[in-house]
Amino acid sequence: MKIRVLSLAVLAGLASSAASADQLKKGLIDDAEIKLQFRARYEQVEPQVGDSIDLTTVRTRLTYKTGDMANFFALAEVDDVREIGDAEPGIADYKYTQINQSYLGYKAPANNLLKYGRQRILLDNQRFVGGVGFRQNEQTYDAFSITNTGMKDLKAFYAYVNNVNRIFADGSGKEDHKNETHLLNINYSGLDFAKISAYAYLIDNVNVPSFSTDTYGIRAAGKHKYDKLSVNYEAEFATQKEGGDNPADYSATYMMLRAGIGYNGINAKIGYEVLGSDDGQAGFITPLATLHAFNGWTDKFLFGGKGNWNNGIKDTHFILSGKVKGIKLLAKFHDFESDYGNIDMGSEWGVAATYPFAKHYSVGVKYASFSAGDNVAGQAFSSDTDKLWITAQAKF
Repeated sequence: MKIRVLSLAVLAGLASSAASADQLKKGLIDDAEIKLQFRARYEQVEPQVGDSIDLTTVRTRLTYKTGDMANFFALAEVDDVREIGDAEPGIADYKYTQINQSYLGYKAPANNLLKYGRQRILLDNQRFVGGVGFRQNEQTYDAFSITNTGMKDLKAFYAYVNNVNRIFADGSGKEDHKNETHLLNINYSGLDFAKISAYAYLIDNVNVPSFSTDTYGIRAAGKHKYDKLSVNYEAEFATQKEGGDNPADYSATYMMLRAGIGYNGINAKIGYEVLGSDDGQAGFITPLATLHAFNGWTDKFLFGGKGNWNNGIKDTHFILSGKVKGIKLLAKFHDFESDYGNIDMGSEWGVAATYPFAKHYSVGVKYASFSAGDNVAGQAFSSDTDKLWITAQAKF
């Protein structure tokens, strides 16, 4: 099975066989949705060793979605990123113009939604499958997917992924990973105390076999309100072994526990996450995750896109969030240790503030500071690094 990105003209042609001329006009023009987004970002990196680097980029995103044409519809989305100044190799935003999404959709009987082509796939909290939406170049998937909501409180999702369009620049050799991957996620929201997800992610990465894994897991997340007081909690457990042509032979587990309390709009959480290790031989990896959202904003634990190293990661973290005079505030602290070998991997704190205004606009600032841990084989694990981001966004 080979999945290609289809042009909007081809998508419309496929739908035309099932729709009349009037339906086509109504779907392509009258009921179409057009969205335009601009996002400008300044990023600065202050390493312990070497010179400071900074980069300003502007992304323009144009999205066109047709209305229904005999239950068919199509979506096309184009991204363009311009650099102001010279590119910096230490900052993962690049100059490019490309199709971010382009798919044909079909609203099938029994509440089934089918999509074929390049699409966004965001599962649960994106810990295992996501879009890396923070970066200017989003990660999207060339896939066939089906979402079923035919049973009350139950949502089932399946996708066959042929290619992962990664966040890296064209010509880097890392921008595309061919896949023969199956993603299954079933979510049930009919319980009072929590939403439950069960999943099987069978990743077969043709280009990088070491990214191939078979992962099975379950997740629960709940929230209860008592007047101005609220409590929330999350728990997740998963197992993983090598998949596809991965040359490794290992078994590792993932575990996460998090609990929080909120009062009058101020929320505090404490969490503990373990990406396990198989006795230091291999670790539990997350090659399709939105890694920037986890284990600290300075991205010290990307490990080439795997999200873990052989020794594993234990992350004890604290999160404080709230809103003051319309400004969304967020603060995080992480303390890192290896799962195998008790290696001090350092700590990080970060703060962010975002102000949405006039319906279509927002500005934000985010800052994170990583402090290196103890020596590993005579060298510190990574190095001290500070990062700053200033972002302005407009959506129409």
